[in-house]
Amino acid sequence: MRVVIAGGHGKIALLLARVLADRGDEVLSLIRKPEQSGDIEAAGATPVVLDLETASRAAVAEALAGADAAVFAAGAGPGSTIDRKYTVDKGGSVLLADACEEAGTGRFVQISSMGAGAPAAPGGDPVWAAYIDAKTQAEDDLKARGGLAWTILRPGGLTDDAGTGTVTLAAPPVPRASVPRADVAGVIAELLTAPGTAGLTLELRSGPMPIRDAVAAVARN
Repeated sequence: MRVVIAGGHGKIALLLARVLADRGDEVLSLIRKPEQSGDIEAAGATPVVLDLETASRAAVAEALAGADAAVFAAGAGPGSTIDRKYTVDKGGSVLLADACEEAGTGRFVQISSMGAGAPAAPGGDPVWAAYIDAKTQAEDDLKARGGLAWTILRPGGLTDDAGTGTVTLAAPPVPRASVPRADVAGVIAELLTAPGTAGLTLELRSGPMPIRDAVAAVARN
């Protein structure tokens, strides 16, 4: 499988690249800065310098040429402005999905967040509210597309703990809890080869079920 990861220098993306490369997939990781290339190569992927905030749809489609699947793992990140929540977390996902349709890349996995799908609680951090709104709008954009086999994954609080290989994965609502980034990467790798999960929105936290079994349990027959 040839997989393109947007936001390729993120923590989940680097872990995912290694999982996919180790199982024999070809991985291209989209990054903003050339100096990030060494980390991408160390993870077993090929770096492609392409900024989703400034790139054209044609340029992104060119990077997707021949790809079987795309993963949206990009995000404006902590400390970013409200505006960048919309240009990256929403706009980047929309651009990648548009480019997938142009390039004929049929499979799309979007990393969203628990809390998306509904407005943030009033009176809270306005940046967090913008983040949740941007993620929700990005989800809604995917759900309106008929030409992509999309899956939306909403992890809980992310940690850098070692992966356990076991999770709770289900349609929302799932009670919020944390999950290691390594286990998020493991779930995405399984989702990419599980066509029965297309069209599903799934929430993820640490739990008792082995990742492969958890994905199989939610997949449609």
